[in-house]
Formats: sequence, structure tokens, C-alpha cells
Amino acid sequence: MLDPIREWYQRNFSDPQAVILALILIFAFLIIWLLGGVLAPVLVALVFAYLLDGVVTAMQRYHIPRPLAATTVMLVFVFFCLLLLFGVMPLLSQQVTSLIRELPNMIAKGQEGLQRLPELYPAIFTEEQIMDLIGNVRSQVGRWGQNFLSFSIASALNLFVIAIYVVLVPLIVFFALKDKPLLLGWARGFMPNRSQLAEKVWHEADAKIANYIRGKFIEIMIVWLVSYVTFALMGLNYAVLLSFLVGISVIIPFVGAVVVTLPIAIIAYFQWGFTAKLGYLLVAYQIIQILDGNVLVPLLFSEVVDLHPLAIIISVLFFGGLWGILGVFFAIPLAALMQAILDAWPRHRHGSTDDDTEPVKRGSDRRLKAPRKAS
Repeated sequence: MLDPIREWYQRNFSDPQAVILALILIFAFLIIWLLGGVLAPVLVALVFAYLLDGVVTAMQRYHIPRPLAATTVMLVFVFFCLLLLFGVMPLLSQQVTSLIRELPNMIAKGQEGLQRLPELYPAIFTEEQIMDLIGNVRSQVGRWGQNFLSFSIASALNLFVIAIYVVLVPLIVFFALKDKPLLLGWARGFMPNRSQLAEKVWHEADAKIANYIRGKFIEIMIVWLVSYVTFALMGLNYAVLLSFLVGISVIIPFVGAVVVTLPIAIIAYFQWGFTAKLGYLLVAYQIIQILDGNVLVPLLFSEVVDLHPLAIIISVLFFGGLWGILGVFFAIPLAALMQAILDAWPRHRHGSTDDDTEPVKRGSDRRLKAPRKAS
């Protein structure tokens, strides 16, 4: 009865390094799961530290001391954040306010269009169906308005939390950049002697997470800028707000682009109706998404997103359910981390021991990779 379990344990945990790696992973998971809310400023700061560490490392190659490089990079980063805060956020706030004011007119115009459907297509739509649809839309819009109002009130009440983030996050980022070798050396002192496997997984995961965060930031900025230029040239209303949503949507793989298509299409319809300009806009938006998915993403994440789409979707659902937006953001690198762990995990063939059998080689045949396009 217990023989299969015993064989499975001997095959996967006969190596002490595998046990050490498993304990480290369990401990890290429990810490983040139980104390994620308390450690939220630290986790946010680590994202920015990963983003900026590459610049600091590059400056060190030119014999610039790390403290000076960290200070310079932080000053530039704070200036960039202030530019976004005082340059872009007022425009976003203004367009959100304008869109909320325009919503009643848009709803009334949409209701008129729906009421004409039974006259135009009597074999498909009835007046009862249209009235039920209008009632459902009104109730849904009412719930959205209540949720938005409650969210605004909650945000106003959480000004103290926001102030904590504004003060603590830059400080944590600065010290993480300036004292990174010291902090890593201190953490390494708590590791067991035989932890080469854990260090190997850490180095691979550290590189992938860093590349992912930097690449994702670059992708967001490029998609945001290209979308804004496209929408502005075509004269679309709320171009800043919609392009911002398109840029942020790349955080959620596959789903984000589909969800953002709806507000773009709705606003364009109420502005231009069913005209050729609406079609041109949707085609231009589709071209942006195609270039992002087939050119920009492979260029920025060639080593990180070498995963099957199903693995990415499951990772987004799992880690997003555990840790919210941070889990969604880190879903791909966490999936890559799991792949790195599975590739490095020492397994032994059935009936063998550590002394007479080398660990089974783990290669691309065991990885769940994205399907390659036929040439």
C-alpha cells in the first residue's frame, strides 16, 4: 500500500539538497501568503529595485561606485515618477471626470439605438427582449457607479496608507540598490552548507524575474505611447485614458487586450457611429496588439515567456487568486521559476541510489514550452 509513496519519496527527495530546496520554497510561500499585506510595501519596492538594478550594474562597469550609481538612478527615477504624477495623472483624472459626465448621454444614445432594433430586425429582436436588456444595463451601470463611489471614498480614507508607500517604498528601493551585495551576503549566511541546488535555482529565477520586470516596464511604456499617438492622430476622444488602459492591459496576458477592446469600441461607436473611421480604429488597434504579441514580446521576453499558453493562463489564475494584482504581474516569472525548479530537481531512476546513478537529465523534453511556429 505504501510502496508507491515510498518509491516516489525516494525518487524525488533522496537528495538532501532537494529537501533543503523544498523547505526554502515552503517557508517563502508561507511568509508571503500569511504576511503579504504587511510586506506589501517591501514587495512593491522589490519590483522597482529589480527594475533599476540593471542600470546600477551597468554604471558599475564604468567604475562608478555602487552608492553613487544607486543615488543617481534613484534621483532620475523619482524625477520620472514626479513627471508622471504631475504631468500625466491630471490629464487622466480630467478625462475620467469628463467620461463620467458623458455617460448619461452615451447611455441614452445607446438606448435609442437598441429601441430601433425591433423595427429594423423584427424576426430577431422583440420589444420585450430589448426592454429587459435595457433594464439589465441600467442596473449594471448603477452597480458600477456605486462601486466607483465606494472605491473613491475608500481611497480618500486610505491617504495615510498612501503616504506610507510614498515614504517607505523609495527608501527601501534605495537601500536595496545601494546595499544589494551586503544584503545578499547576509541572507546567504542563513543558508545550509549543502544548498548548491537552491542557489542554482535562485540565480536562474533572479535573472528571469529581473529581465521580466524590466521588459514589462518597457513594453507598457511602448504600447502606451504608440496607442496614444494612434488614437490622437485619429481624433479619438479620451485618447490619454484609453491608451493608458491599453498599456496597463499588457500586465494580464491574453485577457487584458480583449477586455480593453470593449471600452475602445464603445467610445469610438458613440463618437463616430458605424462608420469607416470606427473600422479603421479597430484595425489600427488590432495591428498594435499583433505587433506587441509577435514582435515586442518575443524581443523583450525571449528567455522568460518560453512557456505554453496554458501554463501562463493557469499561472495568472492561480497566483492572481492568491496575491491579487501582484500575483497577476508576477504570474509569468513565477511560472518560469516553477519550470526552473522542475528542471533542476534531482530525480533518480527507479531502484537506483545516489551512489550508482546520476540524476536523470532534465531538458527541453520535460518542459511545457510554447508551440513553435512552422517555418
